[in-house]
Amino acid sequence: MIPKQIKLLFLAAVLAFIPMANALGHGISEEARRRMLEGGDLQYLILGAEHMVTGYDHLLFLFGVMFFLTKFPAIFKFVTAFTLGHTITLVFATYLGITANYFLVDAFIAVTVIYKGFENLDGFKRLLNVTSPNLLVMVFLFGLVHGFGLSTRLQQLPIREDDGLLGHILSFNVGVELGQIGALLVMWALLYAWRHTHAFSQISKVSNGALMILGTGLLIMQLHGYSHDVYSEDYPISLDSHSHAHADMNNSVHTHNPDGSHPPGVPDHGAPASAPEHTHNPDGSHPPGVPDHGADSEDEDESPSIPDHS
Repeated sequence: MIPKQIKLLFLAAVLAFIPMANALGHGISEEARRRMLEGGDLQYLILGAEHMVTGYDHLLFLFGVMFFLTKFPAIFKFVTAFTLGHTITLVFATYLGITANYFLVDAFIAVTVIYKGFENLDGFKRLLNVTSPNLLVMVFLFGLVHGFGLSTRLQQLPIREDDGLLGHILSFNVGVELGQIGALLVMWALLYAWRHTHAFSQISKVSNGALMILGTGLLIMQLHGYSHDVYSEDYPISLDSHSHAHADMNNSVHTHNPDGSHPPGVPDHGAPASAPEHTHNPDGSHPPGVPDHGADSEDEDESPSIPDHS
């Protein structure tokens, strides 16, 4: 049995991952854009590798695929199916300029993570009383979705502004494969160590349950981003990093005291934000710079003055 403290720690790590993923983002940074404009195919290769090793949604799905694979032929078969799928959509969608809202595509990728955790927990048989779909076919189909997600991100770059379009795409894809190989080696080592523990059965339940939780969190995050993208007039903030805007909106709320009056520093409705205060000296006269009651500015017509009430 896994100690309760370990389970709670694992759950805390899962919950901490979701806001961290939102903060890190999963798009193309301004620094990456600059490097692509100044560099060549090598920079696209590096970007592809970076995008894969930081692509938490791709890594979570691959982790689910790898979880129960112990033999090299099986690992090679499933990884090849996934690689073939994402290569097809990455290359052809990017080359032909086929794109979609990347928040929606990433939301579907989050669903693939949920699916793999559910399938690993034998959810189809235990909860739905049906046989799960052919895993090899599903991995290939989901690879198509993941590749389309990679393509929508790559198309954020001005790759069509020069003559090296196909070379850039292929270089990016090679980088993705290299990053994927590195990530798979780490996953294999971790899973190999887990399988040689007495608690692997419990670890399996907790880990695949965590996949479903993380996938659900990512799904909500992407749909939230989609709502900001589609309803940009209602949410006039940046697409990839907008959590701070909610805090700004909350801080700008117009508040009142219980009696309906305004707190210090909050102007009355329609009042100027910083209206000058009309003051008097102890004898009732006006300090220097403060006009008499009814005094006019230099550019206004003269009007009868009001006697000093001192």
